[in-house]
Amino acid sequence: MFDLVYPLNPVPVIPRPKIGFASPLKSHEEVFPVIEPSGLVIGEATRSYCHGGSRLLHPVVHLHLVNSSMEICLQKRSARKDLYPGLWDTAVGGHVSFGESIEETLYREAGEEIGLSCFNPFWLETYVYESEKERECVSVFASVGDFDLSPDEDEVDEVRWWSLDEIEKNLGKSLFTPNFEDEFGRIRSRLFALL
Repeated sequence: MFDLVYPLNPVPVIPRPKIGFASPLKSHEEVFPVIEPSGLVIGEATRSYCHGGSRLLHPVVHLHLVNSSMEICLQKRSARKDLYPGLWDTAVGGHVSFGESIEETLYREAGEEIGLSCFNPFWLETYVYESEKERECVSVFASVGDFDLSPDEDEVDEVRWWSLDEIEKNLGKSLFTPNFEDEFGRIRSRLFALL
């Protein structure tokens, strides 16, 4: 499984604070590790800087849930999200906070977004995803079960189980995030191999 390697010495803040100005990390904004594709942490930067076209590689986690009826759980992203508001996406997706491991983030995000704390994740793959606004190193996990979910209304507008046929009929219709559509194509066969 892919994980992050934090160096013993402090890493630089990106962008570097200007002389006479406060560090950009002094705000209450989320701070992400900036990484090499190997997982080596080489810096830290705010969410807005990472999503503002800087193209800094930062890690995220995705969790796909499959139930015994061979349905996939998807979340409808909150209308307040800065990226892809109102579109359907993986059951859980979130950014790694600076200092966290991939596994810590996976469990934190699952709890925060859909109230899920007891699950057995299987790592499927890690890949780099690039969009116009950001560059992410995505660690993809899946878990099988008939989970009782309680989505956080600030994070998620809706959660529901989709059949494979429903998903495939709606691909390319701007119902799903581009990242979900790309990732679903990559992992589809492996999701159902877990059953």
